[in-house]
Amino acid sequence: MTKAGTSVAADPSPPAVRSPGRRGVEFSLLTVAVLLPVYGYCAVGLARHGTVPPGAAGYGAGLAVLALLAHLAVRLRAPYADPLLLPIAVLLNGLGLVLIYRLDLETPHDRAAPAQLVWSALGVALFITVVLVLRDHRMLQRCTYVSMAAALVLLALPILFPAVNGARIWIRVAGFSIQPGEFAKVLLALFFAGYLAGNRHALTYTGRRLWGLKRFELPTGRVLGPIVAIWVLSVGVLVLERDLGTSLLFFGLFVVLLYVATGRTGWIAVGLLLAVAGAVAVGRLEPHVHSRVEDWLHPFASVEAGRGPGQLAQSLFAFAAGGALGTGLGLGHSVLIGFAVKSDFILATVGEELGLAGLTALFLLYGLLVERGYRTGLALRDPFGRLLATGLASIVALQVFVIAGGVTGLIPLTGMAMPFLAQGGSSVITNWVIVALLIRMSDSARGQDIRGRAAVRRARAGTAGRASEAGKAGRASKAGKAGRPYGVGS
Repeated sequence: MTKAGTSVAADPSPPAVRSPGRRGVEFSLLTVAVLLPVYGYCAVGLARHGTVPPGAAGYGAGLAVLALLAHLAVRLRAPYADPLLLPIAVLLNGLGLVLIYRLDLETPHDRAAPAQLVWSALGVALFITVVLVLRDHRMLQRCTYVSMAAALVLLALPILFPAVNGARIWIRVAGFSIQPGEFAKVLLALFFAGYLAGNRHALTYTGRRLWGLKRFELPTGRVLGPIVAIWVLSVGVLVLERDLGTSLLFFGLFVVLLYVATGRTGWIAVGLLLAVAGAVAVGRLEPHVHSRVEDWLHPFASVEAGRGPGQLAQSLFAFAAGGALGTGLGLGHSVLIGFAVKSDFILATVGEELGLAGLTALFLLYGLLVERGYRTGLALRDPFGRLLATGLASIVALQVFVIAGGVTGLIPLTGMAMPFLAQGGSSVITNWVIVALLIRMSDSARGQDIRGRAAVRRARAGTAGRASEAGKAGRASKAGKAGRPYGVGS
């Protein structure tokens, strides 16, 4: 018994060995993630004025403090979390602040970088709160329908306020502009994950095949209700708020999670058909959306008419001017795009000043962030967690695709904000919440795996100990029958 007990006690504890390694990697990557934006900040000042900006030290210190506080929260409450998620978020947020500061130099009357830094600090504070308070992501499943109701309220609020630049997506509270649709994205992902986790078996049942193809089996009519309702709601958002981006994200997220939950390509087919039908109908009937489509189809029409390039044409010119390596930070002319250069078109600044190389590196960062989110979903064992992690990662993926496609002329412009990069307090706060939830879930996934393997080792050690004790007892019994004490002459 003593040997068995000693064996169990001496078994190395996985948390003590593996946790510091992951957090050490995270800390090293965070150091790089802070230094790169500080270098970019200094590079902008040198390019524009020939000197290092006087606020470089303060900017670096502020970003370092935010990164350190977030790291300590993860080290304390999520020791098994993925070590790449937080450094990627810090790097993207830091680069976004540098780009906004660079564009502020062109528009001194409209400085956005200080406010963006404050919003980033609030986002990190909320990140820390989620990491410290949320012990188990499965608790969120209890809020499935509450999150749906809250999301609907947030989506409906902008209808009561006047339109800004043709779209009703903003509300003004105490002098601040807030975009409720950004917060609704996370709530909708939570609702979709909870709903589909509880109804995935019913949604998996299919009926007729589409065009007789086996791989495109359509769901039966009685289970088409949810997707039709979501489609109607998406079209309603598009018509009433003229927000093409949120509508695409809303519907696309639901279709992606439907496919993940059921594995049925029929849902993808139905989703594509409904998306095309809704886009065509609204594009022809709604003037604001119709103008976006016309600008997409004919980006150089204003140039040919002698009125000068529009926003999309100027964006394409910026990408072309950047070439392979870019003009250098602070040396571009993307400010000519106009009022949305710090938000919708900030990617054009990256393309012009950092070139194709910088743009590719940026997309790789986003791709890695999405990949780690999907990896977390695959590692989780509960259906709700898998769907929620997949949904949160898909929000980032869909946003990047929709925004990059809009500013490069691949799809019509949508008016969404590039995650962490573009100006927008609501957006940066929401993205920090997404990263916090992914970190909590990645910690749960790896923690379950490590604890499971430790339990198996303990069970094996216990079995071996009991077998050893049984062997000793058997030998002692035989020795007793032979008339000598066990261990004497054996």
